[in-house]
Amino acid sequence: MRVLLYSENAKLFSKSGIGIALQHQQQALNRIGVKFTLNWRSDYDIAHINTVGPGSKRVLKNSRKKGKPVVWHVHTTFEDIRNSFLFSNAYARLVRRWLVKLYSSADYLIFPTKYTETLIRNYGIDIPGSVISNGVDTSFFQRNEELARHFKREYNVGSSLILCVGFPFKRKGIHDFVEIATRLPEHTFIWFGAKIAGVLPPAIRKVLRNPPKNVVFPGYIEQKKLVGAYSAADVFLFPSYEENEGIVVLEALSTQCPVVVRDIPVFNEWLENGFNCLKAKSVDEFVEKVQLLLSDKSLSKTLAVNARATALERDLTSIGETLKSVYEKILSQ
Repeated sequence: MRVLLYSENAKLFSKSGIGIALQHQQQALNRIGVKFTLNWRSDYDIAHINTVGPGSKRVLKNSRKKGKPVVWHVHTTFEDIRNSFLFSNAYARLVRRWLVKLYSSADYLIFPTKYTETLIRNYGIDIPGSVISNGVDTSFFQRNEELARHFKREYNVGSSLILCVGFPFKRKGIHDFVEIATRLPEHTFIWFGAKIAGVLPPAIRKVLRNPPKNVVFPGYIEQKKLVGAYSAADVFLFPSYEENEGIVVLEALSTQCPVVVRDIPVFNEWLENGFNCLKAKSVDEFVEKVQLLLSDKSLSKTLAVNARATALERDLTSIGETLKSVYEKILSQ
């Protein structure tokens, strides 16, 4: 069995959740010895598509000509396009019909969470599918005190550190992050995420140019330094309004960083308030939960231990085995 793992504009998406998901698929299949290719012109037995642009439609047509089954990984929904890049809301309205057409053309769908499956089913799509986490490399994302010390020195962190990772989109809750930081001026807030030139709305660019004194937006960070950031942080604060899973949340959990997320449906099935995270619905609640974690080290430690256990359930080796079983099931039909 040889699998085509396809993503168009791989360089563009490399710093996005889709890009990380593609890397995870490669790592997961490598671990269990399943052969794959990234070249859609080469020979393959089954196509696993991750994106929804014209290149993906071309791969779909090519696979159909060759008689190869197509698995579509649902990373993109109408809901998570909104409130993101410049003109994203107008684009979202246009793209919904396109998403329905593409996803309905697959032989099988993979959803990162049950929440994402529910969204897609509500589009009227009834293609067979499975819920499979994007996973996390738990051997890489481990708490590392040495990297934490290096990180604190490099970023001159002397107070408590509250961290977020992701594109600086409105949907990700960047305005709330800044408001929370404003209410907690004695602590350092750092948001890592690529600042994509030309696609951020003016309101976001204004925030990035003129943040409060205790907020830093350094841009993109390489993975090894990110381990140091998670290890150094007292709280991973994730105020996003819409996600299909949240790979950075998995990374924070794996690195045993206490997590506070927005109480939204995507987290209902695998994140439990007071067990492996804390949840909040408003800026007031986020401030309260961050303060609680900073003051209650026993709670922070308990959440961190349970967070690691949650991440281990989604380790890439397990994800690889699940993907393999899906491929074999499809090819046997």
